[in-house]
Amino acid sequence: MTSPDLRHHGDVDAAPGLADFAVNVRVPHPPDWLRDRLAAALDGLGRYPSKQAEERAREAVARRHGRSPDEVLLLNGAAEGFALLPKLSPRRAAIVHPGFTEPEVAFRDAGIPVDHVLLSGGFTLPDDIASDADLTVIGNPTNPTSVLHSASRLKSLPGRVVVDEAFMDAVPGEPESLAGDPDVLVLRSLTKTWGLAGLRAGYFLGDPETLRRLAHGRPHWPVGSLTLEAITACCEPSALRASERFAMEAAEHAACAVAELGDLVVVPPRGPFVLLRVPRGTRESLRDKGIAVRRCDTFPGLDDTYLRVAIRPPEEFAVFTDALRVVMEELA
Repeated sequence: MTSPDLRHHGDVDAAPGLADFAVNVRVPHPPDWLRDRLAAALDGLGRYPSKQAEERAREAVARRHGRSPDEVLLLNGAAEGFALLPKLSPRRAAIVHPGFTEPEVAFRDAGIPVDHVLLSGGFTLPDDIASDADLTVIGNPTNPTSVLHSASRLKSLPGRVVVDEAFMDAVPGEPESLAGDPDVLVLRSLTKTWGLAGLRAGYFLGDPETLRRLAHGRPHWPVGSLTLEAITACCEPSALRASERFAMEAAEHAACAVAELGDLVVVPPRGPFVLLRVPRGTRESLRDKGIAVRRCDTFPGLDDTYLRVAIRPPEEFAVFTDALRVVMEELA
């Protein structure tokens, strides 16, 4: 059996000219107020990122999560956080799959053995995990299954627990977030909600000693001025209120999507995307009709009968459901 391509991501599926339901960024570009903040920062690009700007960003993140600034490590997107994890030197890492594949790539590139914790069915965590790993990585909500795990269950996973909460701000109220827990290393992204995938903006939350280990060896000025400005802006109270409104809308859109898709939905989605089980050839047929969706055979534990579909507002999502209906009839 061929090993899945762990380096494949949804942006590869979303070729120019296709209606994009493959990428999980929720808006095509930053909102006007954020664009204005970033535009105002452009005149400062002739100067190196300042210590004061970094401190402002860390303080904004700390206030947002009830942490201290020394419990915040600013990142060029969540992907950089995964690349830093091998610095923790685990003897063995466990990755809960199906899940985002970049942490596994980082550990394997560093020569660190990796165990797969493969979930199936409803993709919920079992009571016991058969792994002696001293570090476990899991997404919550999990990409691509859109399952939201309980915070208490996550804390019982083997070894040091790293939770990827890249999509947590799409869950109204963030009920299972561990961002305020000092015993868990939490990774957050700002790119999905605020249309910043091309800029890269995220952060780690954890105990100061762990963050110092992760930061060791990074270059001077590791995070650029525009990213610092974006992080600060997106953690301010007005942005947080807007984010919660977006999360409520996302939950409403998800309910509409489930009603439209019916039995094709594998599990009720808690993130801004839904996992479907469809006949083989559905993805290719949709592509022929101008629709891009995320292939899932690159996720350990899934095959080409699964698709991940980004949930959009109902009038936009109808483009996908209409095309899917035709494809299902053709493949019947």
